[in-house]
Amino acid sequence: MNRLVIFDLDGTLLNTIADLAAGVNHTLDTLGLPQHTIGEYTLMVGNGMRKLVMRALPENLAADDAFVDSTLAQFLDYYAAHIDVYTKPYPGIPELINALSTEGYKLAVASNKIQEGAEKLISKFFPGIPFVAVMGNSPLYPLKPDAALVEYIMQKAGTDRTNTIMVGDSGTDIQTARNAGIPVIAVSWGFRPRHELTSADHIADTTDQLHHLITQ
Repeated sequence: MNRLVIFDLDGTLLNTIADLAAGVNHTLDTLGLPQHTIGEYTLMVGNGMRKLVMRALPENLAADDAFVDSTLAQFLDYYAAHIDVYTKPYPGIPELINALSTEGYKLAVASNKIQEGAEKLISKFFPGIPFVAVMGNSPLYPLKPDAALVEYIMQKAGTDRTNTIMVGDSGTDIQTARNAGIPVIAVSWGFRPRHELTSADHIADTTDQLHHLITQ
């Protein structure tokens, strides 16, 4: 089989929001700045770690590039050491990934999470799954919704657009798929409100539905 499924990571395969929130709040606390709730953080994630930090900072500090860079460095140091304290797969996801792999689908991850973090979480929660690629934020490729990550993954997998589908939980993922010229399934269990997902080709509310939509 030469069919490829490219998954987003945060909010799609793994519920990572509590560790992201804890990491940013720890950093804000050390700086004596106001913290945020997990619910508030669900609306801040999705565009990379720097954007997350900027959105969590007071507006005047978010406009100071040097301060943002310093805060980001503090956050990344803490988060790297605490990336999997609360993080876990969404219910049914390990079974779905195992089923798709057994059925012969090529699987990959395209994430705006730091590269080392994406690799660590995938290896911990999906051991033995032969992902074609696990791609996070690196200097080599721009962040989603740019299509570069998806295009690289398709090239590495030896798969064309007609045999590739993307799965994500946000408008960023939907736009990434559109930019790459591939279909996209949005999952409703992630971080973003359902109204943000209506431009996807399909919306899956359960992993059983997602499996059916991928394999139909």
